[in-house]
Amino acid sequence: MSKKRFSKLTIKMQKKLVVLFMFILLAFIGLTYRLFTITRDNGERYKKVVLSQQRYDSKTLPFKRGTIYDANGSVLASSEKVYNVILDAVAITDEKGKYLEPTLNALRSELGIETSDVRTYIEQNSETSRYRVLARRMEYEEIQSFVELQNAEDSLIRGIWFEEEYKRVYPGNSLACDVIGFTTSDNVGSYGLEEYYNDVLSGTPGREYGYLNNDSNLERTTIPAEDGNSIVSTIDSNVQRIVEKYLKKFDDEYKDNAHDGNGSRNTGCIIMDVNSGEVIAMAGYPVYNLNDTRNTDALIGMPILDENDKVTGEYINEENLSSITSDPDVFYRHLNALWKNFCINDTYEPGSVSKPLTVAAGIESGSITGNESFNCEGKLEIGGHEIRCHNRYGDGYLTVSEAVERSCNVNMMYIAQKTGRETFLDFQHIFNIGLKTNIDLAGEARTASLVYTKDNMGPTDLATNSFGQGYNATMIEMMAAFCSLINGGYYYEPHMVSKIISPSGATVQNIEPRILKQTISETTSAKIREMCNLVVSGEHGTGVTARPAGYMIGGKTGTAETLPRGNKEYVVSFLGYAPIDDPQIAIYVVVDRPNVPGNVMDDAKFATRIVRSILTEVLPYEGIFMTEELTDKERAELEELQLEIMTPPVTEGNGEQEPQGTEGENENPEGTPEDEAEGEGATENPPQDAASTPGIWTTFPIDPETGYAIDPETGDYVDPNTGAVLGGSYDDGVSPGGTPSPEPSATPEE
Repeated sequence: MSKKRFSKLTIKMQKKLVVLFMFILLAFIGLTYRLFTITRDNGERYKKVVLSQQRYDSKTLPFKRGTIYDANGSVLASSEKVYNVILDAVAITDEKGKYLEPTLNALRSELGIETSDVRTYIEQNSETSRYRVLARRMEYEEIQSFVELQNAEDSLIRGIWFEEEYKRVYPGNSLACDVIGFTTSDNVGSYGLEEYYNDVLSGTPGREYGYLNNDSNLERTTIPAEDGNSIVSTIDSNVQRIVEKYLKKFDDEYKDNAHDGNGSRNTGCIIMDVNSGEVIAMAGYPVYNLNDTRNTDALIGMPILDENDKVTGEYINEENLSSITSDPDVFYRHLNALWKNFCINDTYEPGSVSKPLTVAAGIESGSITGNESFNCEGKLEIGGHEIRCHNRYGDGYLTVSEAVERSCNVNMMYIAQKTGRETFLDFQHIFNIGLKTNIDLAGEARTASLVYTKDNMGPTDLATNSFGQGYNATMIEMMAAFCSLINGGYYYEPHMVSKIISPSGATVQNIEPRILKQTISETTSAKIREMCNLVVSGEHGTGVTARPAGYMIGGKTGTAETLPRGNKEYVVSFLGYAPIDDPQIAIYVVVDRPNVPGNVMDDAKFATRIVRSILTEVLPYEGIFMTEELTDKERAELEELQLEIMTPPVTEGNGEQEPQGTEGENENPEGTPEDEAEGEGATENPPQDAASTPGIWTTFPIDPETGYAIDPETGDYVDPNTGAVLGGSYDDGVSPGGTPSPEPSATPEE
């Protein structure tokens, strides 16, 4: 009985199961057919939607590069958010192209984008292209109206989105361009602080990921970008502007003078805190606009370079500019020459600004006391060569102080002989000559191969090194060494940044002044200051024209003949400090081959006049009070300057040279390595009237056009105060003193 009921139930259930199975099978067939029709009719559309979500919702978030501030908190370099206009050609052609015309019209009217090329691109890439940059680095104000149209409720604008990035902005344009440097298109620092502190200023990019969850809702995961740290530089932008103003004024006065081109090959200035090594201002001329680094206007007046970066003797002008810019390699070669920092990158023979180093080495080593006197007869024979003083007529017996005051080469040679080769070179090393200062700027040149060693220095080399020829240095090398001479002997590492701060404003690191060594004693330092004071205040001082109205300063002039010897081309300079009784700041101005006619480049007053102008404004700004009574002429000058500062005039240089005297040392190159000769010509008790006897040059007639005396026998220009011969001719065709020995390489090692 039970078996029969179970059998009937089983048959009935089987029938039901068959029916259920058929219904399920039909449902699957219907679903499959529906999926097939969806794929066939709308598959491409859904594919676009998914790909569109992947493009829009997975992107890199840019970091903001840190700001560069000056010492007062003014912004020197900052980053501003900008937007790239991106075209999605696939999205704009969706819905049978109904978005195309409204979007193109908005691009044209609101963003100013020419749409003919955009239309052609869309037609050719409507199935594949989802990313094309239509415009770069637009400000938000420029895209705001487009964004509002795009976000309107009934908007038909599709396929356009904005990619965020940051643009580097320099509010001062060319201000401190050599110090700051700039960034490349990929936000990497190049030159100056931007390059040296690139890792500090750079941040870390972020990332935003978009994906669909199980409910087909869009989920987002964001890793925020980390902005870069900012730096506070030691540069005072107010002092920097003063410096750059007078470098520009010099160029305006002398450009296109003896030849077409700038007022000099290069002109540089450094102002440094004597007691910390902080650089307050650093500038060179010519300059360039940091916001437009490839602007060719800045190249006008620069020398044309060959493929080895050597000067050809021609200068860039409007006519030949196209030949420079048409070749990318040639164009970049000249841009690189423009962008580099003359104050730390270029090397040159420093000339007589190094004489205080020679005297300091002699006193500190005990080789001399500083009270000796030496007889200058206008030349000295060493190593078989006659090496002349800048005053060929001779100064007679001079004390060491008078020798510094008058910048006597012969006295320096005697002092170097007494000091000896090994001790002299030891002190060059102590003063860091031939070594990098490690200033925190990109591009400082290495000069190790441009100085002599104990193995290759002979007596003639020692003699010429004593007055700053025969070896090369950079401006920052000489500045740092000189500061140690006048601040008590403490050598500070030069630096450009005082603080690193986080994006939130917290101090990450304070960069304190760093004393590397003591070069000389306090006693020797005091003696050197007394001697350098005479250069400006002494009756026969070569730097009297560097003194600003109302102040007394100290320092040293310099003149060095460039290579090849006998070309009558010079680098002139002045390295000084203020105030005279308690030095606080040092200033160094170098004029590389001033553009002046008549072969009178060897006139240190091309540099001292710039120093005087700069310090006249900088010293009051720095809170350094006047110490000297003003003359009526100085008072009138200051009143005129005050009016000029209040209402700056627009003037053009007339290229005329003022009648000036000169330091004008014509110095000899190095000779062949030999053993040192013993110093001769020194005496503790020279004839009392030797130095005070008027020189023969005081009887020479004065040229009314230049203000220089003229030697009636040679026709040379002569400084009527010091007897220095300017641009004189030499019978042997080389620098005074004879035949040069092999030169150190003139090309610095990077």
